[in-house]
Amino acid sequence: MASTETGQVTGTKDKDYNLIWFAEASLSNALRMEDYAQDAERDGDNELVEFFRRAQSESKKGAEQAKQLLAQRLGRA
Repeated sequence: MASTETGQVTGTKDKDYNLIWFAEASLSNALRMEDYAQDAERDGDNELVEFFRRAQSESKKGAEQAKQLLAQRLGRA
């Protein structure tokens, strides 16, 4: 994709696309952290369980913030 694409080709402005991508990546990461936390739980490694749960929480928070921003910005369209 050309670095000058600003929505003419896709119909979605780069900054809106970036928010959509960020929300999806954050949610995907939250799912991945669930798998990692479960692996750590099965292995009895509570330190890693807590680490992956914190990472999961931050990913969920980022996704929610992106969704809120996207909703606000698309509401102005």
